[in-house]
Amino acid sequence: MRLEGTPSDRLPDVLATGETAVRFAFISLSGRHPEGRDAEYIEWHSLDHRPEQHRLPELRSSLRLVSTPACRKARAASVDPYDAVDHVMTYLFTDEGALPGFIALGGALNVAGRMPIRLPSVGYMAANLAGKAAAARAVAGADVIPWRPAQGVYFIIEQGQASAASLIDVPGVAGVWWYHGALAPRRFGDADARGRQITYCYLDDDPVAVAGRLGEAMRRRWASGDVQGLLAAPFFVIVPFDWARHLPGAA
Repeated sequence: MRLEGTPSDRLPDVLATGETAVRFAFISLSGRHPEGRDAEYIEWHSLDHRPEQHRLPELRSSLRLVSTPACRKARAASVDPYDAVDHVMTYLFTDEGALPGFIALGGALNVAGRMPIRLPSVGYMAANLAGKAAAARAVAGADVIPWRPAQGVYFIIEQGQASAASLIDVPGVAGVWWYHGALAPRRFGDADARGRQITYCYLDDDPVAVAGRLGEAMRRRWASGDVQGLLAAPFFVIVPFDWARHLPGAA
């Protein structure tokens, strides 16, 4: 639908009432289940593990994404090790001080037998929020874009760092948040994303269709060599209680 009224980012009185407290993201990258149990994993994670994380006071949002075979074909970049990524889980925190509690909670759930199934890990990334922008047609401001319903996300990992604000000009992109990579705690293998940028393009159109438009935008972005695409791929969001709607397919 066409939303009416002045976009929030053009309204000083709206912006003066508050802004997002999110400053830090923790990202888990996983491959498809070797036995095809992806839907089972998604159901467990969505009904048990993910909601439990929201008892942490620093957690502001969480998002699970999955790649389908059509999503894979629409990737503009996909190099090792990120080529193996078919699942992305993102937690948005107020700051990295939340991680000790995050680790302790996971350990307690594991001891209680609450982590019965795993996906092959591709790696973890910690990152600090660097910028955000919203398309004027979205009306909602950049600060709240992660809470606006989305059909999916165009997820980008790049070597190098540069504003991703111009991607809101691509039809189907409601807004963009981008992060600068950081060093993850030792518990997560000291995963080092420093020097890299992680970008989420929140989509209100079919992710595969938008990927065709964004693919060309990414190629123009990388042409200068200032940033290099490591992964640029569409992903679907999970549909509650229709766990098998979007799945990676056979290995």
